[in-house]
Formats: sequence, C-alpha cells, structure tokens
Amino acid sequence: MQTQLASLYPYHIATLKQRADAALAAGGFDHLLISSGAQHYQFLDDMPYPYQVSAQFKAWLPVTRAPYSWLVYTPGAKPKLIYLQPHDYWHVVPEAPSGYWAEHFDIEIIRDGRDAIALLPKNIARCAIIAEPQATLGDYVPNNPEAVVNYLHYQRAYKTDYELVMLRVASKLGARAHRAAEAAFHQGKSEYDIQLAYLAAAHQGENELPYGNIVCINEHGAILHYTDQQRFPPAQIHSFLIDAGASFHGYASDITRTYAAPHASEFQQLIDAVDTAQLDFCAKVRARQSYPDLHIHAHHVLAEILRQQGFIRMSAESAVESGVSSAFFPHGLGHFIGLQVHDVGGFQKNIAGDTIAKPAAHPYLRLTRTLEPRQVVTIEPGIYFIDMLLAKLKDGAHSNDIVWSKVDAFRRYGGVRIEDDVVCTESAPENLTRDAFAATQTTIAESAIGGG
Repeated sequence: MQTQLASLYPYHIATLKQRADAALAAGGFDHLLISSGAQHYQFLDDMPYPYQVSAQFKAWLPVTRAPYSWLVYTPGAKPKLIYLQPHDYWHVVPEAPSGYWAEHFDIEIIRDGRDAIALLPKNIARCAIIAEPQATLGDYVPNNPEAVVNYLHYQRAYKTDYELVMLRVASKLGARAHRAAEAAFHQGKSEYDIQLAYLAAAHQGENELPYGNIVCINEHGAILHYTDQQRFPPAQIHSFLIDAGASFHGYASDITRTYAAPHASEFQQLIDAVDTAQLDFCAKVRARQSYPDLHIHAHHVLAEILRQQGFIRMSAESAVESGVSSAFFPHGLGHFIGLQVHDVGGFQKNIAGDTIAKPAAHPYLRLTRTLEPRQVVTIEPGIYFIDMLLAKLKDGAHSNDIVWSKVDAFRRYGGVRIEDDVVCTESAPENLTRDAFAATQTTIAESAIGGG
C-alpha cells in the first residue's frame, strides 16, 4: 500500500499546486496559508472536544492529528509544513513527519504554536489564509477569500488516482465493519452492542469515524439521523438499518444497509426492491448525467415500488407530482464524498462560486451538478414510514390514495435505505462499496478455508 501511495502522491500534489496557483491568481494573492485546525474546548470547562483536522489541510498530506500546524504554499516554491510537536507530558505528542509524502515539503518543527509566526510570509496582505477564526495567529487572521475558496471547493470534486486509492481503502474498512454489524444483528444484539462490534471490526474509535454511526433496530430506522443506541434489544426484533462509514488518512466511506429479521419476509421484499432500484441508479452514475434528474428519476422508481407493493393506489407519476413520494422518500439521493462525508462544491456551477439551485420540491438534495469523470458520489435511495410525515399525508388531499393498513403494518420496520459510494469514470462507474463488500466476503471465505 505504501509503495502504491508513494507512486501516486507526486501527481496528486502537483495537481494541488496547479489548483492553488489558479486559485491564488483568481483571488489576487501570492501565498496560500492553510491551518490544520485548532483544538476546541467545552464552554466553561477544560474538557476538549474531539479534534477535527481541516479538510483543506489534509487534502495536501495524510496528517490528521497535528492541531496548530500550518501549510504554506507559494507558487514556484516547495510547500512548507510548519509542524507543531510540543514538549508535552500530558498528551500524546504527534510523531515526527515521515513517510512517502514528507520529501515533498520543507518541514519546520515548532514547539509552541506561536512560533509559527516567524515562519509565515511577512506580507500578510498578500496571504490567502484558509482557517477557522480560532486559528488566528497574531496578525494572521483567517480571511478565507471567496475567490480562492470557491475555486478550491469546485476542484475538490475531481479526485486524483491517489485519492481514489484512499477512498477504496476507506470503503473496505467500512464493508468489513458492516459485516460484523450484520452478524451482531443476527445474533440478537442491541444497537449499542452492534456499534461495539462495528468499531472493533473497523479498528477505529467513535471519534475517528467520518460521522456518528446510525444504528437502528425496528422503528428507529424511520429516524433518519438516529444516534441514541439503545443498550438492550427490544422484545422482538423485526429489522435493522445501519448507516456507518470508516476513515483512511482523512478520506471517508459512507455506507448504508438494511436487513430484515427471518420472520419479516414482507419487509425483505421491500428491501430487495429498493436494492434492485439502487443498483440501477448506481449504474447511471455516468458522465453528463444531471444529478437532480437522477434524483427525480429515483422518486419515480421508488413510487412505482410503493404502488406495486400495495402502499399506494395512485400511479408513480401522480405520486411524484403530488409530493406523496416525498413522504416516503424525504431526503436527497446522495452527495459528493471524499475528504468530507458531505464533500464541498455540490451546488457550484463554476469556479467563481455561482450555484445551481435545487429542484423546488426537493429542498434536501445535496448535489445539483452534472456528473463528470473522477467525481465520487453516494447513491442512497430509501423508503421510510415516518410518523410525522405520514400524519401530514393522512390529513392531506391524497389520503384516500394511501393503503393505510399496509403502511401501518410497516411502521414497526422503520424504513429501508441502501447506500453505495460510486465513482464516475469515462465509461462504466466504479462502485466502491459493492467492490469492497465482495472483497470482504472473499476474505471471510478464504479465512474460513484456511482455518479448516
């Protein structure tokens, strides 16, 4: 792995330099300063929040645990890494910079965050400083110039080969952990115990994951961002939905799977239908595909599933036009993914920062661009039975078009969501998630054979 990353990294950093050159020119600046981020503390307390590195910083190098460090880039010069390695016996001190990437930087070690001031460009007015307000260092106040940030955010959608390797590894880590979570569900474990099984298989702590895991048994699957994690299993388990990812050098995977208990064959039929539809949506992740159009297409397909399986009496077209489909599928089809789970630039029309509006009836869509090669997106259709949305539907003009006995019988399952991370290429898309599950299954089978 290290050999592969070492071979791909030079082109990656050359690409970032080209983007930075253009971004600085667009903003009229000479230097790019990027903070790794500050450590934050709870209000009126000395307890720190989990540190999160700046996405702009980790785009350049796989360093995710070095707060108060800086990256300095001047066109034509070698990038400089100002790396805080404090004298500290209270906490773990970041290891000295090393690895395949280190030779590409002039590295300056500092022992106090304030020492960085002497190593930064002297003409502050000529610096584009990308950082949070808490990273202010003397007179170096983050300005986050729009022209620079917009350019970098727009280009972040296009992943280098180096980044695609990172995302493949993150997907494999996530798939391995999903296998463990599925096994724990079939063993009758609680949400909390399933979470522990996931963490153990991922070999990552909760604060290392790209987002808080959504681990739902039964009706909890109807809560889109459910994170409570009950400590004890319910008296009867009907279904299981898990939305969870993994991280690798700061890159994220985002995976969702839904399972039915052995007795819930009716729910399994719904899962199978959504899974089949989801694979078709993934296959449409092609160059020149409008993502909003794909989202609307997904509504029509899911509405037809609702009709075929006896939840609604109206046509799929009527269900979409009337908004009925949105009561069952109330979120967007997906989003960009990379250094952030909901990666930036999803609404940008161009490098200047002009935006592409969401469809009026679909306010939760997170991506409105037309797909291009090297973009990586999630595809996550769902059908849910959410009490609040169903109550509104029941009071509305189309209540008689809903088969309420069928809908009510499915409330105990919560809902279905299937999510994959997919790369748009010049030809057929690359499904990172399905490939990772296939590789994980192969590894499990080989281990079983090897173990006799």
